[in-house]
Amino acid sequence: MDNEIQLISDGDGLAVIGDPTAVERFLFSEGLPSQDLELQRLRSGLGAAAGVAQAASEVAANSGRWVKLTEESAQLVKKYGLMKSSKTGLSLGVVQAKGQAKGIKGIVQFAKGPGSLVTNPAILAGAAGIMAQVAMQQAMDEITDYLATIDEKVDDLLRAQKNAVFADMIGVEIEIEEAMIIRAHVGRVSEINWSKVQATSVTVKRTQGYALLEIDALAEKMERKSKVGDLAKTSKEVEPKVREWLAVLARCFQLQDAIAVLELDRLMDASPDELDRHRLGLRAARQKRLELIARSTERLMARMDGAAGAAGTKVLLHPIMSRAVVDSSNHVATGVVDFHGRLGIQASRQSLEARRWVDAAAELRDKARETGAEGVQVAKHLGNEALDQARSVTDKLSSRIAERAVRRRGDDKEG
Repeated sequence: MDNEIQLISDGDGLAVIGDPTAVERFLFSEGLPSQDLELQRLRSGLGAAAGVAQAASEVAANSGRWVKLTEESAQLVKKYGLMKSSKTGLSLGVVQAKGQAKGIKGIVQFAKGPGSLVTNPAILAGAAGIMAQVAMQQAMDEITDYLATIDEKVDDLLRAQKNAVFADMIGVEIEIEEAMIIRAHVGRVSEINWSKVQATSVTVKRTQGYALLEIDALAEKMERKSKVGDLAKTSKEVEPKVREWLAVLARCFQLQDAIAVLELDRLMDASPDELDRHRLGLRAARQKRLELIARSTERLMARMDGAAGAAGTKVLLHPIMSRAVVDSSNHVATGVVDFHGRLGIQASRQSLEARRWVDAAAELRDKARETGAEGVQVAKHLGNEALDQARSVTDKLSSRIAERAVRRRGDDKEG
């Protein structure tokens, strides 16, 4: 068994399990960063279950490393031809290590024996549960980094809200963080520890729902504005509020992952037979939360883009305010895309570019020449409005172009 490396992929990560030396060589040969899978928890969590104590001890004695599935590491699943189970959703296989000099040979087969994860459903479920926990803990760390990057103090934001939901949320944060600390010290989640947090998810969900409603309200507020001045003012007001509500959403998602980590620990200890089904249920629920958040935040980006587009059509008359709207739209979109990335939501957006005043004027001038009489009317209308606007525009170049439009109108009359 020393040369066998067992591989498990759950779509989020890849577990590499086997003799410590073989595992180290495999990861080095593939150039993959990894972290400890903490397989020893299988012994404490499943050791008491009938018929799995020996297998749990043997697997726990091996080295287990977890690799986050990225575009590069996901290629290993294809490279080694891992076989996916429709029942568990896991891709499984074994790679044979044929001596240090020859490295890892990509031959996949199913292993046999008490230490095999593939042939022992209880141990496989336990390992998959630990993989899910490691993935969620890494996601929690990502959110911690995100909140530090945007410098938003979520507790301060919650305290500033005059709503009972947020007052309860502060207490829930304390309870969950305390439970995670105790888990780290004890190595498991006892009934007492679980009893303190099992009802906290309701408050977290209410807070998430409230934050999503606030983001929807900001999107609607942008949608109701049509004048460039109103768009500029509203987009400036919306920008910091979006950042704050994204911070609250990130914290809610982080706490929900922490609750799921505690749930899996408790289930491994109390009802191991349900562990695999519960893991799949948590995965589905988590994905639904991501989709809900994605819909709301993408709707906001669409409204901001719409505002930027509307401002762009009037850039000739309102160069400063038009630029301000587009800048705010880009800042919001950049924050949302970063937020999506931290939560694992796939999203992309091209940064909008505010149309320069000179380019817009030149475009209208060219259009006027191309369209004849219709173009002349456009230029005449443009000239009248530009005269009025020139008094309030400080950009000298903008004023000169407006004056040229007036002169051109006079020439058209004379002709």
